[in-house]
Amino acid sequence: MLIVAAIIQARTGSTRLPNKVFHLLNKKPMIWHVCNRLKQSKFINKIVIATTDNREDDILETWAAENNIACIRGSENNVLSRYFKAATDVHADIIVRITADDPFKDSAIIDKVINMLINEELDFACNNFPPSFPEGLDAEVFTYLALKDGFENSIDDFEKEHVTQYFYRNPVKFKIKNFSYKEDFSNLRLTVDTENDFKLAEEIYNRLYTINNFFGFDEILSLTKSNPDLFNININEDRSAMYKNSKL
Repeated sequence: MLIVAAIIQARTGSTRLPNKVFHLLNKKPMIWHVCNRLKQSKFINKIVIATTDNREDDILETWAAENNIACIRGSENNVLSRYFKAATDVHADIIVRITADDPFKDSAIIDKVINMLINEELDFACNNFPPSFPEGLDAEVFTYLALKDGFENSIDDFEKEHVTQYFYRNPVKFKIKNFSYKEDFSNLRLTVDTENDFKLAEEIYNRLYTINNFFGFDEILSLTKSNPDLFNININEDRSAMYKNSKL
């Protein structure tokens, strides 16, 4: 059986929104929602939190133990090394990269990307190259061999911090494919880096969570049609480089 591990990079030391992974959405910490959503995947059979060696992140290790979730710790800045350590520890064949500040991860979207990687024997599959899903619904899936290659050959700090950049920078070296949505919604932002991002998350959870604990992208789109001003809450927040150049 293939071991498909979702590795969640998490820390409490965010400068813009400290301790955000423990901010409550419907009385549960954001990290809980991230993990619970991943458990709905048809492919993922291991979940690992990869946090830092910093003392302030002891709370994440404690929380993981209390919730029966594996946890590894490593370098704060070399996130790639954390991923390689976690993947090696759980004997992963396939890795799904997850960030702990994305409480809207959609297991159906992730499963489509995993399925594409397996069926087409890819090294790396994603849905943000170019992006068509909102920031925060990105899915990046890669083989252990590809991760090992990146770990052994990444040379600059940017690649070591952002885990998958070695793949994007070496498209000839790896078999890569992108999964695109039928429309371009990459102008929307569904990640939590700031207070305004969290306010939007609260609004969406307050409206959808009681109807369906595992509401997905389709439900969010339906909500925006009836509430067209909803995304004005975080419209001015700074975006990651991959999404800054997307169609607005």
